[in-house]
Amino acid sequence: MHEHEARGCGISCLYQLIDLAKLRLDVKALYRLLQAAEWMGFGGLNITYPCKQAVLPLLTEISEDAQALGAVNAVVLRDGRRSGHNTDWQAFARSFRESMQGARIEKVVQLGSGGGGSATAYAMLTLGAGHLTIIDPDTERSRALVARLAALFGTERVHTGNDLAMEFASADGLVHASPIGMYGHEGLAVPKDLLRPSLWVAEIVYFPLETELLIEAKRRGCRTINGSGMAVYQAAESFRLFTGLEPDVDRMRRHFVSMVET
Repeated sequence: MHEHEARGCGISCLYQLIDLAKLRLDVKALYRLLQAAEWMGFGGLNITYPCKQAVLPLLTEISEDAQALGAVNAVVLRDGRRSGHNTDWQAFARSFRESMQGARIEKVVQLGSGGGGSATAYAMLTLGAGHLTIIDPDTERSRALVARLAALFGTERVHTGNDLAMEFASADGLVHASPIGMYGHEGLAVPKDLLRPSLWVAEIVYFPLETELLIEAKRRGCRTINGSGMAVYQAAESFRLFTGLEPDVDRMRRHFVSMVET
């Protein structure tokens, strides 16, 4: 998307994939990777799973919303400084507003409390969710996220949970923000019997675009939203940060759709 949009704006751009799994590295390599990117003259980096939180102590400055979220997905490298930003939460909020108009959000359950989950939780509470329950097998991480959000939105609006069936019984919708369902982490994030027609399901995974969760949710009559909107909108804002140019979001969306359909 970045390279295609750059051509549309009349500039050249190299957007290089740095895949930790293919390089047989883990998050401990982040310091060296950031340093290498600076040495090679990169203007910025998008940060994805599982590095959105681990990158924080390696940055020179962090935007206010990224600090509140405790997660960064875009790092601008300029004049020897590393500026961290979060374009995920605004992207998810915009995508949800456009695709889930009129959806009830009094009680929302979210699976996942990592970098992506921090953004979606912040977005849902900003959108006005009455109560958000965050469920994650990493209870220490989910509690830390809830503590940050409670300080911003109030302790009565966000809690941790561990009983899926109980939480789903009265929930209006599900935000899925765990890696389950993405390529390399295949599977169904929740027991299919918990899905019912009155429950909406919002997914942030976009490779593949149709996860097992979305396929099963549609089969059971749920209103759904895939991860394409979040993918496009976060990329557009990252492009703006990296280049200083105004992206054509519709052009980026068309290109994204052409990529996932091939």
